[in-house]
Amino acid sequence: MIIADIIERFNLPKESCLEFGVEFGFSTVAFSSYFENVKGVDIFTGDKHTVHKENHFETTKRDLEPYSNIQLFRADYKDWIKQDKAQYGLIHVDIVHTYKDTYDCGLWSAQHSKCAIFHDTESFIGVRRAVIDIAKAAGKNVYNYPHCNGLGIIV
Repeated sequence: MIIADIIERFNLPKESCLEFGVEFGFSTVAFSSYFENVKGVDIFTGDKHTVHKENHFETTKRDLEPYSNIQLFRADYKDWIKQDKAQYGLIHVDIVHTYKDTYDCGLWSAQHSKCAIFHDTESFIGVRRAVIDIAKAAGKNVYNYPHCNGLGIIV
C-alpha cells in the first residue's frame, strides 16, 4: 500500500528492486508496478514461520510469467549476498523471522540499496530489533510503519 509513498518520500531510483523472500510473489508483483527490473530471491520451500513447506518455485515462476520485468532466482540469501555486488533502489527483506537472519541479510541490503524495507516488525520482536541495529550499523535512519504487521524502513 505504501510503495509509491516510500519511493516519492525518499526519492528512490526506480531502475531496480530486489526482494528476499518471494514466497508466492504477491509483493514481487506489486514492486514490478513501480520498478523497471525486479529480482526475487527465495528458496521456495518455506521456513519455520511459513505454512507451505513444499517446493513451489515452478508454480510461482509460472504465475509470474506475465510480468516481464520480474526475474526469479531459487537461492538462499546467504549465497546470494556473497556474489551480488549491485546497488538497488529498494531491497525488501521478508525472510525467516529471526534476529540473526534478518540482521545478516538486512545489513547487506542496507549497504546495497538506497532504501531497505523489512516486513513483520510488529509481529516478530527479533525482526524489529535487527532493523534498529542494522540502521545503527549502517549509519542510516530507521522508521517503522506499524500497520499490516509492521514495516521497517531504513534509508
